[in-house]
Amino acid sequence: MKEFFKFVFASMLGFILSFIVVFILLILVVTAMVSTAANDGKVSPASNSIMHISLDYPIKERTDKNPFSELSFMGFENKKTLGLNEILKGIEDAKSDDHIKGIYLDASSVSAGFASIEEIRNALLDFKKSGKFILAYSEVYSQGAYYLATAADKIYLNPEGMVDFRGLNSEIMFVKGALDKLEIEAQIIKVGTYKSAVEPFILDKMSEANRLQVTSFLGSMYDHFISEVSKSRKIPKNLLFSIADSAKIRSPKDAAIYKMVDGLKYKDEVLDELKSLLKIDKKKDLKSVSIEEYSPGSDEGEEPSKNRIAVIYASGEIISGEGNDETIGSERISRAIRKARTDDKVKAIVLRVNSPGGSALASDVIWRETVLAKKSKPVIVSMGDLAASGGYYISCAADSIFAQPNTITGSIGVFGIIPNMKKFFNNKLGITFDGVKTSQFADLGSVTRPLTDAEKMIYQNEVNKTYATFTKKVADGRKKSQAYIDSIGQGRVWSGKEALENGLVDKLGNIDDAIASAARKANIKDYKIVSYPAQVDPLKSLFDHSADKVKTYFVKRELGESYLYYEQLKSALNLSGVQTRMPYNITVK
Repeated sequence: MKEFFKFVFASMLGFILSFIVVFILLILVVTAMVSTAANDGKVSPASNSIMHISLDYPIKERTDKNPFSELSFMGFENKKTLGLNEILKGIEDAKSDDHIKGIYLDASSVSAGFASIEEIRNALLDFKKSGKFILAYSEVYSQGAYYLATAADKIYLNPEGMVDFRGLNSEIMFVKGALDKLEIEAQIIKVGTYKSAVEPFILDKMSEANRLQVTSFLGSMYDHFISEVSKSRKIPKNLLFSIADSAKIRSPKDAAIYKMVDGLKYKDEVLDELKSLLKIDKKKDLKSVSIEEYSPGSDEGEEPSKNRIAVIYASGEIISGEGNDETIGSERISRAIRKARTDDKVKAIVLRVNSPGGSALASDVIWRETVLAKKSKPVIVSMGDLAASGGYYISCAADSIFAQPNTITGSIGVFGIIPNMKKFFNNKLGITFDGVKTSQFADLGSVTRPLTDAEKMIYQNEVNKTYATFTKKVADGRKKSQAYIDSIGQGRVWSGKEALENGLVDKLGNIDDAIASAARKANIKDYKIVSYPAQVDPLKSLFDHSADKVKTYFVKRELGESYLYYEQLKSALNLSGVQTRMPYNITVK
């Protein structure tokens, strides 16, 4: 018995000591996190410095409100990242910063859509108006990174490197074969000749209508891409088309021969050239600051303006409810618009939309708030990489719409998918269903059996009604006939350049152009930019849904670029209600 109690007390003591050690470690970790959070890592550059830009991370619309961005713990490495908003601001601030003499662009691949790359590239071109230099260097240039690099005065490539210049490509994953093997039938209810969001579930290749629209908007984006490269590199467009079409850039020497780059250099040679541009001895170190760490200095001398322009970020899939920083929750975004329209200090609203669409009902909730806001102050829409289907729905009521030439927009159409999983349950799993109902349509929407003709009619009428509502609201917002909107609608996707030609957008430009337009319409010159909605508190975000975040982290880590297909399938399985969303996920590369 004595030995028993001795063992029990020893175990209890060990448990208590272990708990104390873990508790102390937890305090130390939290203290380190808070300490890191207290220091945002921003530094003012020394005199005669260069700004280093690499952008080797996914670029979101806004910088994450994450004070732990530079903290690495237990193998989970974190790196400070910037959203598009702060990247553009950093380049703009550096333009007038006497300490910054130039930019060193060190980008191999840019994880962003072409419209976002366009905004950064335009900011770099504007930076050069100051007379400062931009020098680009990389071992490998993806097409997006090369497009960005063409804003530089000089482009250098590693002597053993590569430039990817083969033309644009858009690929669609079709899952009908997999559904057939599982004996799952995707029952489709839709409106729109081009509403091809459903095609991956019912076809094994693109329909002719879908091929036509993709060829059209991809061709428009490609023409703009080639035109801008031609202008920057002073290479004829027809030669650039030929270079890409024949894949003539097969070695670093080819890139130099065709003047795609200004020279083949190793990094030490590039660093020596930077030192020469800064007029410092080659034996001395370069002074540089990354754009993530850059701070232009204090603005304390400036008198803050009482006028405000609210920039409301609507980014991600449109869903009902609150949503988060990566989705457009109808409650959260409509509340942000309502807050901005009822604030007397806010003189104008810019709605920044980057969305493939989503729930038709959620889109309508947000649309209603834009209509109300427009009655009291100017509302301008700035489109990012995507503003299609539901993304266009929430945009159409604005006073004016800005898009980039390579924005993907339109997709004015509606669909619904109701899976019939009867054979899957019966034949694959040996599961059957039976039940009792009090009325004919009590089990409407059940996935355990096929739809009846009467049920199909109910769904089709609902989809038709939503499409009629959608096209009417677009027609009212764009001041065009509903018949005309129907003719360019039908679910068809357009590039920003095409959308300008058919009247779906008003001007080509970036978010700064949209803000400037809002200021003019509000008749104000001095103003402060305020962002809505408030970003999710990092501490709350850290502990909310942590299991899901860990799972997502490891799935992304294992699947890499293929995570996109996993996410697409997962999203399709979670669709509910009538949808106004993009035809599948379009990735141009």
